[in-house]
Amino acid sequence: MRRPSGTQPILAALAILLAGCAAGGMPYTGRHLTPTECRDLAALKTNAPPTMAQHHSELTALRKAGYDPSPWYDDPYYPDDLQAAQRLVDYWFQTECQQSQPR
Repeated sequence: MRRPSGTQPILAALAILLAGCAAGGMPYTGRHLTPTECRDLAALKTNAPPTMAQHHSELTALRKAGYDPSPWYDDPYYPDDLQAAQRLVDYWFQTECQQSQPR
């Protein structure tokens, strides 16, 4: 089967794009957690009753770490994917939220 001649540049661009995605792309060097998320995650680590806003901040942080809660009924990687995202959020919390933590 022969491809039209105009598809060569498109295929080359697609190959470069996919190679960048497979390699992980450019590393993210900014903050991952907002000050509000830092505050809410710190509050969740206490024994105080959590608020809906604190739960929302936690879920937002987990989604930033790659967790997708939508396929909960048919996720073959649950709970491993949730635990991996939680470890990443904990790492971000330790490295980015030091000023927000009580001393």
